[in-house]
Amino acid sequence: MKKLIFAVAVAALFTFSSCAKKEVEIKSAEDLAGKKIGVQAGTTGESWVQENVENVKLSSFKSGIDAALDLKNGAIDAVVLDELPAREIVSRNDDLQILTGSFAREEYAIAVKKGNTELLDSINSAIQKMMEGDDYNKLRQAFMPADGKITIPPIDVPSSDKVIKLGTNAAFPPFEYVDGNKIVGFDISMGQLIAKECGANLEVVDMAFDSLIPALSSNAIDFIAAGMSVNEERKKNVDFSVPYFESEQVIIIRK
Repeated sequence: MKKLIFAVAVAALFTFSSCAKKEVEIKSAEDLAGKKIGVQAGTTGESWVQENVENVKLSSFKSGIDAALDLKNGAIDAVVLDELPAREIVSRNDDLQILTGSFAREEYAIAVKKGNTELLDSINSAIQKMMEGDDYNKLRQAFMPADGKITIPPIDVPSSDKVIKLGTNAAFPPFEYVDGNKIVGFDISMGQLIAKECGANLEVVDMAFDSLIPALSSNAIDFIAAGMSVNEERKKNVDFSVPYFESEQVIIIRK
């Protein structure tokens, strides 16, 4: 009888251990169906998962970093996020990796309130000058260096009584993030160049990503620079500048 009880206990332990070691296998976007997926609220990743992944158990977070934390502790199976912020997260977490293969390419642009053609013209002019001159390449080299060592470039903005408010979500490196007590990033430096074009000082307003368009509509901010991709749904509520960056969505999983 004791031998039987021991055998049953060993079998149960083996079964439990096997179940504990079982890991969700995701090798491509096709494997996301039926899985627990984390995204940043209000982003292209969220809408892409909603529209393309069947039977998904979707969790929306305030930032990609929050989603990655839940991935690390096993609460979700994968995270769908923009490429550059995803690479930043993976570089700081050895237990995470990005799947190879591309999908859901997108273009980032600046958003202004519907009908604000004066500001939109100034923004497009600033972007055009950046692209035609050396400022754009300097920003890319500063915030997206091959060696990973970011250097924040100084930008001289003339003193002015006029203030222009940039709305962003400072949890999206290298485009916008907190460094010490300052909000910095590619979009923030670009915003300074836009303020210079407008003859104004720049004020940065940090908020949740999905609060940005409502804030723009209520005049709480003047424009959005937050790695925001252009899509038809957003075009109903805002006017977009010319694109300034092309990116794609990637999938983060546990190693």
